[in-house]
Amino acid sequence: MGLAPSASAADVQSQQWYLSAMKADEMWKVSTGKGVKVAVVDTGVNPETPSLKGQVLVDEVPKAAGYKATEDYVGHGTSMAELIAGTGAGGGLKGLAPNAKIVPYRIALKGLDSKVEIAKAPDEAAVIRAIADSDVKIINMSFGGNVDFPDVRAAVKYAHSKGKLMFASAGNDAEVKNFIGYPAAYPYVVGVAASDESGTAGTFSEHGNYVDLAAPGLDMPAWCDNTFRSYCGGSGTSMSAAIASASAALVWSAHPDWTANQVLASLIDTAGRDWAKDDPSTYLGYGLIRPRMVLEQSNFNPAGADTDPLARENATGVTDEAGNSPSAPASSSSPPSKAKSGGQTSAAASTSDTSDNTTMWIALGAAAAVLVIGGGAFAVLRSRRAT
Repeated sequence: MGLAPSASAADVQSQQWYLSAMKADEMWKVSTGKGVKVAVVDTGVNPETPSLKGQVLVDEVPKAAGYKATEDYVGHGTSMAELIAGTGAGGGLKGLAPNAKIVPYRIALKGLDSKVEIAKAPDEAAVIRAIADSDVKIINMSFGGNVDFPDVRAAVKYAHSKGKLMFASAGNDAEVKNFIGYPAAYPYVVGVAASDESGTAGTFSEHGNYVDLAAPGLDMPAWCDNTFRSYCGGSGTSMSAAIASASAALVWSAHPDWTANQVLASLIDTAGRDWAKDDPSTYLGYGLIRPRMVLEQSNFNPAGADTDPLARENATGVTDEAGNSPSAPASSSSPPSKAKSGGQTSAAASTSDTSDNTTMWIALGAAAAVLVIGGGAFAVLRSRRAT
């Protein structure tokens, strides 16, 4: 499983357009994510890929929640881990926070076909609670479904009380059915949308008042499958969540005394947008994530340590496009009330410096198949639980 990918480092890393767009080289002079642990809750993480050797803290996974955490059954979790903390060695992906460390967890997601393996997979809520009780700072959840499970909601609340910062993909079904996606829609979880070269939401990227930030998520390399022999191009909010988690790791590494609230507040304050901060977009939330804008200010003054930057959203709760709560019957099919520019919201920088805008395009046609398989949000399998 440690074979080098077939493409050269130059080939793969040249496809990581967002690194130059976000000016990663400049950020790495200030912070590389050192000292920050990111839990990747996914399909498992292969610690033996060239880019992840030495990056995955296998021994720090609690035994009760660590079943086959290092056996990735589709390649998705390993891709997310590399996007966050890959070293780029041996022709692999270069992570946005290359000195952060990954703590892997495997849950039952789409692609796990064995009923035995599904039954043995750790429960999602139990995994989140285990992470909450560890010294991990950031939880990346590049998956989602349209069901609100009370046990997971309670676990998320517990993780928040333990000072964890949680990111989740908004979902990739906007062109089919723009359902409310969990865990992104839970209070205290940062829902991340995918943006294109101009900072516009990808047409597949789900929208709603649970979208808090946007990050690059189109035409990005990821492992093709669990053979780990080659990378394929893909698009999805899974990638966006990973980039957001890595961005938070960069900021937290530079400011280790900050709380999760302060790290998130700094990313919200500096997000690229051309709308009022107090009127977030349903497509891109508070805007396109730009950690460089925080890192380049050594004396950046964040909000108070106990001030929740998403207090309004967490108090209001998630609503659908008609403004109804999920439990209320839909009464309207009107478009989102805060959508900008006819449903495609620009996330251009609010200052004259627009160099942080992303620089790629939306994958169309046959490539759309990878939105779910290669880079998308996976539906959680809950076969052991009544729904």
